[in-house]
Amino acid sequence: MTQKRASFGSKFGILMAAAGSAVGLGNIWRFPIETGQHGGAAFLLVYIAAIALLGIPLMVAEFFVGRNARTNAAHAYRKLSSHPVWRNIGFIGAISGSLILCYYVVVSGWVLKYFVVSLDGTLGGLFRPGDASGYESLFADFVSSSWSPLLYMALFVLMCHFTITAGVRQGIEKLSKIFMPALFVILIVLVGFSLFAPGAQEGLSFLFHPDFSKLTTRTVLSAIAQAFYSLSLCMGCLCTYASYFGKNVNLVNSALSISVIDTLVAIMAGLIVFPAVFSSGINLESGPSLAFIALPGAFHQAFSAVPWLSWLVSTLFYALLVLAALTSAISLYEVPTAYIHETWHIRRSRAALLVTVVCLLLGAVCSLSMGILGDIHLFGKTIFDFLDYFCTTIMMPLCGILIAIFVGWIVKRDVFLKEVNTFGPNPTDAAQAGRRWSTVILFLLRWVAPVLLLLAFLGVLGII
Repeated sequence: MTQKRASFGSKFGILMAAAGSAVGLGNIWRFPIETGQHGGAAFLLVYIAAIALLGIPLMVAEFFVGRNARTNAAHAYRKLSSHPVWRNIGFIGAISGSLILCYYVVVSGWVLKYFVVSLDGTLGGLFRPGDASGYESLFADFVSSSWSPLLYMALFVLMCHFTITAGVRQGIEKLSKIFMPALFVILIVLVGFSLFAPGAQEGLSFLFHPDFSKLTTRTVLSAIAQAFYSLSLCMGCLCTYASYFGKNVNLVNSALSISVIDTLVAIMAGLIVFPAVFSSGINLESGPSLAFIALPGAFHQAFSAVPWLSWLVSTLFYALLVLAALTSAISLYEVPTAYIHETWHIRRSRAALLVTVVCLLLGAVCSLSMGILGDIHLFGKTIFDFLDYFCTTIMMPLCGILIAIFVGWIVKRDVFLKEVNTFGPNPTDAAQAGRRWSTVILFLLRWVAPVLLLLAFLGVLGII
């Protein structure tokens, strides 16, 4: 007896779940870092172009494969091709997403820790004008500790585990319908506070007034990579979620809506971060330490005249990061869970338990590579850094190139157009209305996305 496949219950639930997959630490943490390091508004314009020319077409391609195959990401491509290269594209994405999950939960544990220490006033107590040594010591001592990071990582993993075991509708969809609106409310409140910070004018100018003299090849390549990472492309998440879509879902409109939400969140994160950064005189090129060393002091400096407000802004910011990390981690969690559940024919709860155990073990290794396992290196990198480099620099771009070529050139044009243009109560009318946009998407998948991805791939490898 064939078990009926799970599905999302509403279009709003689909939008929130898929947007939650895309909106994560890449938007709220990584985007301000990349923007600060690559010239502000000039980077933003290239980033938006990359979303339009690369991100949306690849998202539609993953949606097409997922809904057409209606199975987990690892096996989805096998239903469209028997060729040994194309049929295994899904495995590349699924393995990449599963490995990313193992170190993503480590960083998410850091975020959870900082929410706690902001809530209890520890971050405020460390503030000294012009002196970040207290925050530097806090972060260094925490990440190099053997047990504290593991505890917060385990708490975060358990939050993901219980959401996944609840199922697609009662777990993923229900949580996304609550947490994503909450995320936007917090974003709006924080943007409102930041616009009244002393450095608001300088921050807005940096984010919205482009200086094209700062536009370099490296800026373009970084913007392409950020767009790719920000939308959670080629990690198996979007393909897996699309396998739960009904035939009434407009794939192109969904991809467009999710991309707009994702970009708005990134811009709003910039509106929160840059006024605080300019208020406190922090170096815009602080890098990954920005969220854990530079920003705590920046928030307290910017609102030093009103101590309770500096505490509130800091606490809300880390609550925002926790929500974003959770919605993205859940989508990564679903990739191996769906594969194990459907391939091994075991209960979803047991599949999730197995993923949890493996995630905790590999996550612990990644976490300890910042401390007692720091002397172990793979190709000159710590275990944490190697996994990050291998997944985001090698596997994801390679998977993206293969997806674009496969959907653009290998899949029959009529099969793609029929699936993408099937939505709404009257499929015939829908097909006529959507054919123009789906044709544009197909053109971009054939001629634009592979070229941009190849350039970005060669760029991050240092070849160009």
